[in-house]
Amino acid sequence: MKNILLVTSLLAAAVSFAPQASADDSFSLRVCEYVSVNDKRRLRSFLKDRKLKIRSIFDGLKCNGQNLLEFAASSNALDTGELIINKLPVKVVAANLDVIKKHSAHLGGVAEKRVN
Repeated sequence: MKNILLVTSLLAAAVSFAPQASADDSFSLRVCEYVSVNDKRRLRSFLKDRKLKIRSIFDGLKCNGQNLLEFAASSNALDTGELIINKLPVKVVAANLDVIKKHSAHLGGVAEKRVN
């Protein structure tokens, strides 16, 4: 009986301390807001507090129907756009290169350097 209680309490403790990576509306809204106002410092701090990385949230997050790279380019958010480009895998940046160039020449150049 003691062993069952011990195992149950350990499992409950492990589950309660697991980092939550939910993409709820407030989370998405905050990330999109930080990107749109080009606030790289607050974006990094927000993600660090939640123990998340840009590459882990990139696929599931949309801002105004666009992915983070396209949204940063269309919002003229150069600092946060550069941060996102540097934190994503090269394959993801290469796949979005045309979209980035369409919205921002500066970020398009940064993305080309990252790909090559």
